[in-house]
Amino acid sequence: MSKAPYKTKQMAELLTFLESVQGKHVTVNEICDYFKEKGISVGTTTVYRHLEKMVKEGVVAKYVVDGTSSACFEYTGNCQTVEKECSYHCKCEKCGKLIHLHCDEVESLKKHMMEHHSFEMDSLRTVFYGICNECRNNKE
Repeated sequence: MSKAPYKTKQMAELLTFLESVQGKHVTVNEICDYFKEKGISVGTTTVYRHLEKMVKEGVVAKYVVDGTSSACFEYTGNCQTVEKECSYHCKCEKCGKLIHLHCDEVESLKKHMMEHHSFEMDSLRTVFYGICNECRNNKE
């Protein structure tokens, strides 16, 4: 008889929040701000611990883009694969926003790199740097 995983009220609240922002990347600071707004007392260490557990369970994906940014987390549900074929990212060099990139052209580049250069791109870690549309429009 297998035992159900132990879930705390804080972990349930965290899961509810992550489900509500599905498809978006969030940082631990953003999660802690959410808890603070809701009047829920939870420490940063506890949030990290729960997130790491969810990453191991395959419910949350963790993205570490570079050495200067905080890790981002994304709710992926109960699927065991994290869109490995189309999880490229774009990172804005002005505001730091991380954007999912779902693009057949990039998939073609991945295939080209393998076929012509014997180089396999890691889609979970491939990041294109530039300026997002919002920051470009705010130049004025």
